[in-house]
Amino acid sequence: MATLTTPGPAVTAGPGPTPVRRPRRGSARKRLEILLFVSPALILFVGFVILPVILAAVYSFFNLPPAFQWENLADSGRFVGFDNYVRALTSPEFQKAIGNTFFILVMSLLVQGPIAIAVALLLNRPLRGRGVLRLLIFVPYVLAEVIAGLAFKLILQPNGAVNATLEAIGLGTFAQNWLADPAVALWTIFFVLTWKYIGFAILLFLAGLQGIPEELAEAAQIDGASWWQIQRHITIPLLGPTIRIWAFLSIIGSLQVFDMVWVTVAPAVRRIATETMATYMVQQGQFAGQPGYGSAIAVILFVISLVIALIYQRFALRRDLKGALTNGAR
Repeated sequence: MATLTTPGPAVTAGPGPTPVRRPRRGSARKRLEILLFVSPALILFVGFVILPVILAAVYSFFNLPPAFQWENLADSGRFVGFDNYVRALTSPEFQKAIGNTFFILVMSLLVQGPIAIAVALLLNRPLRGRGVLRLLIFVPYVLAEVIAGLAFKLILQPNGAVNATLEAIGLGTFAQNWLADPAVALWTIFFVLTWKYIGFAILLFLAGLQGIPEELAEAAQIDGASWWQIQRHITIPLLGPTIRIWAFLSIIGSLQVFDMVWVTVAPAVRRIATETMATYMVQQGQFAGQPGYGSAIAVILFVISLVIALIYQRFALRRDLKGALTNGAR
């Protein structure tokens, strides 16, 4: 005989144990590790970049003797305010130095860029001895500027190798006093700078070309596009980010040109024809015994470089920087 059973009350599961929140030791440890690894570079950056800029800005407001002590800054008659800046901006010599610097800057963009792109496109094609050619092109960039400057100083002398070669091939009428004639000295310096730095531009463009898919060129070739059309409409536009980065580096480097001009050209000719902002700063601040005036020139050079860098980043690199950010970083 079956027995009937009545169901008992339903048993419901009670709330589970409350999770114990552990202190966020991992986050604090991560910050400590970041600080530990960043501190050496940060100390060097502050000590060798930020602090000198601050000291130069302070010195620029004083009329300082060649040798001075920090505590002597408060001496009467030393503080001149913005007089050093007014003197620099109204000086014909400094204005000439600014013009020479921007001449090198503009010519570097107009001449070095197209030549480097053309050579990079050529070396990117299958070519016998391509590795050797790349090495030979990059060698000048590896040389120190002082060594390259002294070498060209010997080569470009009136009785040097360049004029001797022109005489030997019957072109003696084109022989010049390349580094002493104010009419050609600045162009000569630009040629030497191009020889020195174009290898870096070529190498940078070759690296950029490696990131362009070959399938795009092959598809365009199948559609009947010529080699020049492929380079013009596909390769060079895709090389745009690399070109903009090179242009930025070229602009900053041109504003800071010093070693090649200082070593290669004699002081008398340099003051007339090839003075740059950097060489004028060193000449006035170090050798003319005017550290306050030289500091003002250094601050002006820093401000010009910073403004140009910010403007270029705002209008030229903005698209590349946006593309480099992740959705979370935006």
